[in-house]
Amino acid sequence: MAPDADDAAVDQAYRRRVMETHPDQGGSARAFQRVKRAYETIQAMRDGETDAPDAGTDDTHSAQSRVEYLNYEVVDDRGWSLTDDGLFDRAAAADLDPTDYGAFLVEPGETLLEAAENRGFAWPYACRGGACANCAVAVVEGEMTVQIDHVLPRELTERGIHLSCLGAPSTAEMRVVYNVKHMPELDDLRLPPYRFERTQSVD
Repeated sequence: MAPDADDAAVDQAYRRRVMETHPDQGGSARAFQRVKRAYETIQAMRDGETDAPDAGTDDTHSAQSRVEYLNYEVVDDRGWSLTDDGLFDRAAAADLDPTDYGAFLVEPGETLLEAAENRGFAWPYACRGGACANCAVAVVEGEMTVQIDHVLPRELTERGIHLSCLGAPSTAEMRVVYNVKHMPELDDLRLPPYRFERTQSVD
């Protein structure tokens, strides 16, 4: 990168390199970590911070967490918004297919994606290692652990966008919109997906 590269060029270069170096894409864990640390350092410099970025949080809830989910395709098709008041109340009253709306429990030690799969759900994913946004979810209520080793820019995580392959609930209850990989902001962060099977409610 040129020393005078603008933010857009840096972000584009980072997204390209983090996908190239990810172990699941033929790279190595060491190279992936180096790219991630470099990008986090640049982000800290942008924000005027002098300390090195930390490794993220790991305050996973110590008991079961109940996760209520909603498919982003439903939100988009119906003209709803992630910021709508009563979004999940609308979903509950809409008689949606279990593929699109329901709930399941997450055990301690499970990521959100693992919990979904372990309970018979099939949510979208690709790399399973933080190098793409295929498994991204929007946390509408509750909180989720945030790891530093992922492709999402800070502005998205601050809006509640997280990766289900890395994060886990850190509150007893959480509401998430899954399948948000279709959001325009995530277009450049997707990889070719694995098969996306139907999600079935186990509530």
